[in-house]
Amino acid sequence: MLSALLDSGKILLADGATGTNLFEMGLTSGDAPETWNLEHPDRVRKLHQGFVDAGSDIILTNTFGGNARRLMLHGLQDRAREINRIAAQIARSVADAAGRPVVVAGSVGPTGDLFEPLGVLTEAEAIEVFAEQIAGLKEGGADVAWIETMSSLEEIKAAALAAARVGLPYTFTASFDTAGRTMMGITPAALVEFALS
Repeated sequence: MLSALLDSGKILLADGATGTNLFEMGLTSGDAPETWNLEHPDRVRKLHQGFVDAGSDIILTNTFGGNARRLMLHGLQDRAREINRIAAQIARSVADAAGRPVVVAGSVGPTGDLFEPLGVLTEAEAIEVFAEQIAGLKEGGADVAWIETMSSLEEIKAAALAAARVGLPYTFTASFDTAGRTMMGITPAALVEFALS
């Protein structure tokens, strides 16, 4: 579906500020937003509906921190695939009822860990973590893996390889600071070179 929309030449509007909006809806600081897919699916559905009503062509699942490494902070690492599947199902139900094409983008954020040699995470481990998350998103009906707000090329690569393994198309974004680099020192030019390689 995303390819067809891109081929149409239409400017596509994606939603934004999922976490900020969930806090306004009652999410407590320190709680994992992803738990709302289980505990408050009605509120998550309402958020997606608001984005669709505002004209979004792309809605992101409530799974930015939905990988096992991040969910481990809340004792939910064993439910990563389930949480992502349910999140995608919630978004898919809203998208399918929109009466127009709306893409469900499975949000895939950073693990929060540094890769070797600076940290303990290996590429193989990261691929497994992301593959589990993306498999859940695919099972729930996501159209694309939306790898977002990354700061290292190693993590982007691992998430992209995981998406390819699962068989879900992907796109990725990085987060740059005011000095024009990611937290790990990547420049926009280096990111473009990486994407084209």
